[in-house]
Amino acid sequence: MQLIPRHDPYLVVESTGGLTVAALRGELDLVLVRHLRPELDALVRESDDLTVDIRCLTFCDATGLGLLAHCAGRVQQRGARWRLVCDQPWILRLIRLTALGDLLRPEAGPAHGPVPWPDGADEPRLAPADGFVRQPGPADPRRSDPGVIRPVS
Repeated sequence: MQLIPRHDPYLVVESTGGLTVAALRGELDLVLVRHLRPELDALVRESDDLTVDIRCLTFCDATGLGLLAHCAGRVQQRGARWRLVCDQPWILRLIRLTALGDLLRPEAGPAHGPVPWPDGADEPRLAPADGFVRQPGPADPRRSDPGVIRPVS
């Protein structure tokens, strides 16, 4: 296994035997999309078998889904193999609601072992000791939907 040297806290790329795995973490929003797009575009152009692992994302908006859809479309257009590893119900729901399931084809199972992050943390994240998996949610109790604030009664 070859780890491509880089110093990016949001993207780790592994390449071995023709398979390239790009693992993302953080908040996949407009800022991170602008940061990652050149790197992902290069992987899309050069990889014959590209797996994008988004199990460590803490947030994904429409811009992030757009980047993933762009990558998936380009990889498939080239005749290369595309995989998206995602086990987070809230992202899977976004994919379903935006009708991107046929393009992105998310898989819940791990396609590879843990990816070593530059800070030494491994992914995927483990469930807390109590077994209750907490999904990312709004910090503000008045916020029931992203971007909508309601008065607290």
